Amino acid sequence: ITNQDNQAAADINRTIDEYKSLMNEVFARYELLEKRIPTSNEVRELFNDMSGRKSIFENEIIMVEKAFDEYISTIGEQNNWSESTYKKNRTIKKHFLESNSVNISFPEINEESIQRFINHLTKKNLRNTTIAKDYSFVRWFLGWAYNKGYYTGNVHKTFKPRLKGVDGNSKEIIYLSLSELEKIRKCNIPAIKKYLVHTRDVFLFCCYTSLRYSDVATLRHADVKDGFIQIVTQKTTDGLKIELNKYAQGIIDKYKDKYFKNGLILPVVSNQKMNEYLKELGQLAELNDLTRIVYYQGSKRFDEYYPKWQLLTTHCARRTFVVTALQLGIPVEVIIRWTGHSDYDAMKPYVAIVDELKKKEMDKFNSL
Repeated sequence: ITNQDNQAAADINRTIDEYKSLMNEVFARYELLEKRIPTSNEVRELFNDMSGRKSIFENEIIMVEKAFDEYISTIGEQNNWSESTYKKNRTIKKHFLESNSVNISFPEINEESIQRFINHLTKKNLRNTTIAKDYSFVRWFLGWAYNKGYYTGNVHKTFKPRLKGVDGNSKEIIYLSLSELEKIRKCNIPAIKKYLVHTRDVFLFCCYTSLRYSDVATLRHADVKDGFIQIVTQKTTDGLKIELNKYAQGIIDKYKDKYFKNGLILPVVSNQKMNEYLKELGQLAELNDLTRIVYYQGSKRFDEYYPKWQLLTTHCARRTFVVTALQLGIPVEVIIRWTGHSDYDAMKPYVAIVDELKKKEMDKFNSL
């Protein structure tokens, strides 16, 4: 090894030590001044500023279309997206580019470009709630691009589109009352519609356990222990332990000697078929009370009325569980442990429903 080699090695080691020191200072500044951990993009920017290095993206204009394709590919694989989620994100990308330009780059993204996206969706007569959800997909993409260093703005954090009816206050939560649940249980199903018996059992099982369709559709014998279900949910990957009440246990026992495809414990059909059959079951059970649905398109409000059976879906079961549990006086903290809801705020719409039900019941004293 020559002296020249030793000198080169010493220079490299000195540079590494300098970079280590700078990196420690970067994290120290955020810890002391902002009391938080910086993002990868913030680390990169401050490090380059302190070291006098140019960002690898400084002279490169990153195109949104190319980055969106990378986002869909990498995040989709990491999070094991379903085909419908891939399709949804590709559609969002298409709408975003249509509303601006196929050649739009990240420096061009601002409040005006986001508003053009919102206006583009509004012209398609989409409901405001759908537009708000579509915008959330764009926000997630921009957050990813920010952390990658492709995007240096913060419009995804600051821009709040003005859309009526998206705060949840006007959203009708479709659930079954105790009397309606009883109608489903006691409904006389004709022999030629045996498939509705399976539909009812799976639906009631969800009503008594809070399980989403995606979880009951993959529930196997190994997930059922001695008196409880233990699963990792498909949607949120939460680990849940749900004790079985006598109704849920009874449905499991009914099918314990039956074999279903892929080792499932219940006769679950596709979500599309299940929703179709539920409407048929609800009509047979005479769930005919009219329910109002309120929604907005742009600034225009729409009020529509449907018989309850026409609004039945698999998700109604989970909502029914929550409302019923609250009516029974079970604490919110306990219900959250069963359902996997993130916090108390997520339960507020259900609490409001039960409060209104209590008021109506108390009003009955006024007629004595």
